[in-house]
Amino acid sequence: MEKLFTHLTVADIHQELLRNIVHLGESENLFDDLSSNPEEWEVARQAESDAKPSHYQSHTPEIHRPFEDAVWYKAITWPFKNRQASRFSDGSFGVWYGSDRLETSVHESACHWVRGLLCDANFEKEEVVTQRQLYTVKCDAALLDFRQSAEIYPNLLHKTDYTFTQSIGSRIHREGHPGLLTFSTRHEGGINYAVLNPNVLSNPRPHSQLSYHLHGKSITVEKSPGTPCMEIAIDMLWS
Repeated sequence: MEKLFTHLTVADIHQELLRNIVHLGESENLFDDLSSNPEEWEVARQAESDAKPSHYQSHTPEIHRPFEDAVWYKAITWPFKNRQASRFSDGSFGVWYGSDRLETSVHESACHWVRGLLCDANFEKEEVVTQRQLYTVKCDAALLDFRQSAEIYPNLLHKTDYTFTQSIGSRIHREGHPGLLTFSTRHEGGINYAVLNPNVLSNPRPHSQLSYHLHGKSITVEKSPGTPCMEIAIDMLWS
């Protein structure tokens, strides 16, 4: 591990990255289970609106535009508030993951959707559809660059065993580094960014919406209903 860090370089990143999260394509009526009266639904919606927190305001308004708290939370804050075990975290701290390309983001998120959700629920052999929302998020940070270390340390890109990478993440978190970048494990040539400090992220904006259709051994990705834009073989994601 010590030799790995000795030969690292730092990448000065100032670019927009893609964040890919689960999204409901159509709004649902959250109050129809409480009452059959549409007038009472409207009263409940108004009460919900009145109770929502005020919009997010940047601490540096001359640089960052103000955004609705919901958008900021979804695109940036959520993984830091809802900590989960992942490639570079054992679950004791949060990590924000973004990608440099749409294709990379889709391959990464499709893998985690099937392995981390559907397989756990024994739904991986069913036909399942999920909606995704992509955001662009600006990253301004000096990140540790692990791209040139993968040939010497192949466990950096291991598709199922995160023991080695979690130890890297724990050290980076303990020492206060803002994050790292490395090659994607799921999409050849793509780059993933793991950010541990939310203060280096800003300017979240909606990018696009996608739907993933799991059928048999493939996932069909659509930008609009009935218009496929990508086909992913599940076996290629972790074999």
